[in-house]
Amino acid sequence: MRVLVVDDEVRFADGVRRGLEAEGFSVDLAHNGVDGLWRAREIRYDAIILDVMMPGMNGHAVCRTLREEENWTPILMLTAKDGPWDQVDGLDIGADDYVVKPTEHVVLMARLRALIRRGRPERPTTLEVGTLHIDPAARLVRRGDTPVKLTSREFAVLAYLAREAGAVRSKTDILAAVWDDDFEGDTNIVEVYIAHLRAKLDKPFDLDTIQTIRGAGYRLMPDDPDAR
Repeated sequence: MRVLVVDDEVRFADGVRRGLEAEGFSVDLAHNGVDGLWRAREIRYDAIILDVMMPGMNGHAVCRTLREEENWTPILMLTAKDGPWDQVDGLDIGADDYVVKPTEHVVLMARLRALIRRGRPERPTTLEVGTLHIDPAARLVRRGDTPVKLTSREFAVLAYLAREAGAVRSKTDILAAVWDDDFEGDTNIVEVYIAHLRAKLDKPFDLDTIQTIRGAGYRLMPDDPDAR
């Protein structure tokens, strides 16, 4: 079994390498996202252990690029951040599992073996709400058979509402999920992005699926009555 470890913490990566080699794995190391991406493209690995927080090209960008190129090598993401939306972001762009550092070697090995047993998925899970189809890994959206182009922030707002389809989410909920924790701007920025999404996903199709619930927030509903 051949594994690629991509982590800019040299001592940590070397420790993981030694542990994996003791378990019988063949291990390659990369200490930045650019080198890691190059190796993942050039060599067929059984799994990739990928750190999120790296200078330059971070782990999310590496994972997203590989999935967009239809490289389905199982990816186990590592990060020192343990917020739930950090994990959601990693899984939504195509990672297969997520471990918070520091972690015990036995736990890391167990998660890695489980990934390898499952093998390469055909493709990551898509989100579907009625005729709206969202592919988080490829960052693609279509209404029925019609592709819809969104900015990265528009996509993030839509993906959040799609994961919570049918539930009402406040401006504060959306800001916490999509914007940085340190965001200190006007909460009305959410209204701006909701308007953009309606202009692209509802109005051209004569639909009203992105709904405003006065005094509460917004919700995404399926346009197919049978799916409600």
